[in-house]
Amino acid sequence: PEDGPEVLFLTKGIGRGFSSAVATGEMIYVTGIKDSYEYLTAMDLQGNILWQKSIGPCWDQSYPETRSTPTVEDNRVYVLSGKDLMVCFHAETGEVIWSVDIHEEYDSRWDMFGVSESVLLVGDKVITTPAGESTMAIALDKMTGELVWKSKPIGANRSNMSPILIEHCGKEYVIASSQTHMIGVDPLNGKILWDYHYNFLSAAHENTTILANTPIYKDSCLWISNGWDVPSVMLEIAPDGRSVSEKYRDRTFDNQNMGIVLVDGFLYGSNYTERNDGKWLCMNWDTGEIKWIADFHTKGPIIYANGMLYCYEEKRGNMALVKADPEAFEVISTFKVSEGAGPHWARPTIFNQMLLVRHGEVLVAYKLGSKGI
Repeated sequence: PEDGPEVLFLTKGIGRGFSSAVATGEMIYVTGIKDSYEYLTAMDLQGNILWQKSIGPCWDQSYPETRSTPTVEDNRVYVLSGKDLMVCFHAETGEVIWSVDIHEEYDSRWDMFGVSESVLLVGDKVITTPAGESTMAIALDKMTGELVWKSKPIGANRSNMSPILIEHCGKEYVIASSQTHMIGVDPLNGKILWDYHYNFLSAAHENTTILANTPIYKDSCLWISNGWDVPSVMLEIAPDGRSVSEKYRDRTFDNQNMGIVLVDGFLYGSNYTERNDGKWLCMNWDTGEIKWIADFHTKGPIIYANGMLYCYEEKRGNMALVKADPEAFEVISTFKVSEGAGPHWARPTIFNQMLLVRHGEVLVAYKLGSKGI
């Protein structure tokens, strides 16, 4: 519609944050900062706040907003605070089932942005990456928080990336990273099977690797992109999962922290042309060929559903519905997210014909039609 999609609800007071909302059949969960504490907010599918529970003291240095998106399984919600406190909440009541101070127990070491990770559930384990001098990755029992395994350290700060699980040649692997290395981990025992140095310094020898994007896996390959005008890399994992090699590098599609989607063999997202600017791109997964570069305000988050890209620029909140087409950047419709404050960095969520958009302390739900917005 010319005036934008119908607003189903607008909920204020969720706290400041860049984390995304997640939804189940009955509830919506989102994290946010109020005063000096992080909170988990639960609301019903009409946007009514049911409860808000404290996670712990918030990150209070560079960009002090929540970045950990809740991970939900059955009647449990898992979150990490900006100071590395992991809490497992009861999904219905908000009661704390267990909590572990990862920083205190496992000597985690972070950068100027604190902890930005969302935790990974694999079987009966919850996995996170403290980094530092004691360990690189750990697995806790998801029901109790007790330690299951602890990997060896690789001596680096944690990154801003969340770990992911892939299935490669019939076996599962966890892909994670520190500020300097991408690693492959055996989820059964925490053994680091391979590491790949991915770290770039400026002319002044300052770190320019702020890795926030989870890599994308397809056909034995991993796409890694960092932004900040440094190379993106396509890695190929050996069949036995114990080594990687570079397939190609690219200096055009350097996505900062906005996410990338893979659709029918093509990558879509935005790149970094300067600190507050970027364009939208499509790239051939197999060859690295850039199919098109397009202008839509500036860079920003992207998601995909039902043949359509949702491109959400970071400065003013303009969102475009774009056909996922490697031949052209075709905008179908646009509207502007006007509620809330701060950068538009939270990635939108689609659930049951609802588009959930978090901007600062506000969560807005838009009604989606059969073809999108």
